Amino acid sequence: MQTDLRGRDLISTQDWSKEEIETLLDVAWDLKRKRALGEAHPLLRDKVLAMLFFFTSTRTRISFEAGMAQLGGHAQFIDSTTTQISHGDTGKEIGNIVGRYTDGIAIRQCDWGVGNKYINEVAEASRVPVLNMQCDVYHPFQILADMMTIMEKFGRDVRGKTINVSWAYASSYQKPISVPQSLILLMTRFGMNVKLTRPPEYKLMPEIVQQAQDNARKSGGALDIIEDFDEGFKGADIVYPKSWGSWLTTEDNNESAEIGKKYTDWITDDRRMALAKDDAVYMHCLPADRNIEVTDSVLDGPQSIVYDEAENRLHVQKAAMALTMR
Repeated sequence: MQTDLRGRDLISTQDWSKEEIETLLDVAWDLKRKRALGEAHPLLRDKVLAMLFFFTSTRTRISFEAGMAQLGGHAQFIDSTTTQISHGDTGKEIGNIVGRYTDGIAIRQCDWGVGNKYINEVAEASRVPVLNMQCDVYHPFQILADMMTIMEKFGRDVRGKTINVSWAYASSYQKPISVPQSLILLMTRFGMNVKLTRPPEYKLMPEIVQQAQDNARKSGGALDIIEDFDEGFKGADIVYPKSWGSWLTTEDNNESAEIGKKYTDWITDDRRMALAKDDAVYMHCLPADRNIEVTDSVLDGPQSIVYDEAENRLHVQKAAMALTMR
């Protein structure tokens, strides 16, 4: 167990060692147990977390605010459009100034080509830890919650388990690629066999794919890239089909929507679930486009663990805050 995480940023899980991630998960399980038993755990009494949002949120905002309250601290919700950030405050200025007011800064900035650079600019200037609530490249807390949930269902040793990280059709908007990218990075570090299933227009960043391949070689896992939707489900222990934008093909929303229309049949339904293992589980970071991305029968069915997955966002975030902001 690592105990020297005070002051550490968490922008990507790649920035932390596997042992440090395992420490975070251990703390998350302990805090989850304490909450279940009604045991107070005010580890961050009088601490303040500034939460800066450039992008709308449901689970992220609520879970971070609730988590800080349960840890005895306070979370400030800051909408970028209601501050001077929209009129000229730079990342350097935010890091320097907000870092002097608070004990931690959490940021959600998903604009393509902007978000990750901005978060790193704030982190470079801040004297307090910076936590990535999601950017255009990474979504670390979602994926830590995913790993926690997988381990609860399959045991702590997930080596050899197969997860299908698949694109799925959605009609809503051109979503960030940060979830699939973070999934293939973390799951390969823990020795899982990862199927990355996507149409040719929906590639991920080549440097991220390379890092995942390197992770797989080191851990004894695997990363296979597949372009057949049904094939990705076959033999999988975990299926994680979700939509993401064709950012590496086009940044034009209208053009992306036209590309997506070629793959409207990439929907997770009972037939596809039957291709996976009998005890396979369905995961999704939510919100899902119901009956477009996934059918109600799957999302609300017995193999779905999306609500356990969503709950675990609370616990891994509390663990990260307790370890880095104390």
